[in-house]
Amino acid sequence: MQRQAAVDRTGITRRANHPALQSIVEDAARLAKTPIAAVTIIDRARQWFAARIGLDAEEGPRSEAFCAHTILRPGEPLIVLDTLADVRFVRNPAVIEAPHIRFYAGIPLVNRAGYALGALCVADTEPRLDTFDIYALSHLARTVERLVSST
Repeated sequence: MQRQAAVDRTGITRRANHPALQSIVEDAARLAKTPIAAVTIIDRARQWFAARIGLDAEEGPRSEAFCAHTILRPGEPLIVLDTLADVRFVRNPAVIEAPHIRFYAGIPLVNRAGYALGALCVADTEPRLDTFDIYALSHLARTVERLVSST
């Protein structure tokens, strides 16, 4: 309930997409060499894309959101090298159907009070045996946090 109140206070889900967030998403996709990247906000029952690349939808059900798992541990990234090998995601519609996600990495976006509002994430249609510079992705996530808190 308090986390949702923190999301509501930002007002971000009522605003149009922010060009600076879009730029960060594009940087994240380049950094990770992935076709998919997004800044997501996890709302009561949905995942809202504040910025995205490689995804058509503007939002999706929270119950199917990889980022809903990411926010459960605000201080840690969530990295799934192969979604078909992870019981949490093997039956996820985004794995089984388009966009056929096989790799996911997400960094929680945490406000000053410590609540995870969403995530900066990247995804690929191929599994990964290795990752990329997760610290660089974390640095981008810190920039997103500043932008979200200033909206």
